Amino acid sequence: MGLRLFSEYLGLETMLAVVCKTYEGVKALEAYNKEGSIDKSSGLHAFAASIGRPLTGRFLVICLEDIRPYSGEIIADDPQRRLTLLKPRLLNGEHPPGFLGFAVNMITIDSTNLYCFSKTGHSLRETLFNHLFTDLQVYRSREDMLNALSCIRNGAISLDGGMIRSRGVFSLGHHQGDIDVKFPSTSQKLDLPESYFEIEVGLKETKWKKDRAMEDMQREQALLAHARVNYETRKREFLQFLARSSSHVSPVIHPLHGSRELLSAVPSIKSIL
Repeated sequence: MGLRLFSEYLGLETMLAVVCKTYEGVKALEAYNKEGSIDKSSGLHAFAASIGRPLTGRFLVICLEDIRPYSGEIIADDPQRRLTLLKPRLLNGEHPPGFLGFAVNMITIDSTNLYCFSKTGHSLRETLFNHLFTDLQVYRSREDMLNALSCIRNGAISLDGGMIRSRGVFSLGHHQGDIDVKFPSTSQKLDLPESYFEIEVGLKETKWKKDRAMEDMQREQALLAHARVNYETRKREFLQFLARSSSHVSPVIHPLHGSRELLSAVPSIKSIL
């Protein structure tokens, strides 16, 4: 029930969104001709056409690079790297009855994507899921949810179908049909040694640092290449200046040696005849 409600809350368009790490990935999905129309022979449009399912409408693309990540702490020693979020409190200071948690922390991310970091070093939960759910609250019943209105800021859902889109915006009526897209869910505890996740985190962090170092190196190489081009350009301009200057010299007789000497327009440059 909970996963179906998450899907309904997000909507089909968002559930089918393409997720890219960088804006370069976004640009690779769609190209345009000189008239500004979509080039159907490139990007995702070409791939869709090749499998007999051409794209006719719009589709969402989420760029992790441009998403403002979660800025708080991660729960210590949590293999799923859940976010440290403060539980809501009623006006009397108590936690609302029936509060089950935050949707962003109820998503189980498979191990292959658990340590998928953005360029800034943030995980999918800190970027993608934090963006999709923010601090969406989950309650056991609609009654519990409505009794907690005073501490619901950005929306809430209940296991019996209640839904608040945002503060003051309620989603009423019956749910029609299931969205045939679901988040992965696991209820079994993985039988892995305690050091497994620590080693995996270390490997992922090492790879991330290596990728960042490579990017820094490429950036420095680009700056060096740019500096070399500037140097060669200035050098060529200076030599051209010297060549032009030598054509404007005038012959004079040196008073001491009686030899003829050419003095250029630049006092520090002499040409002895």
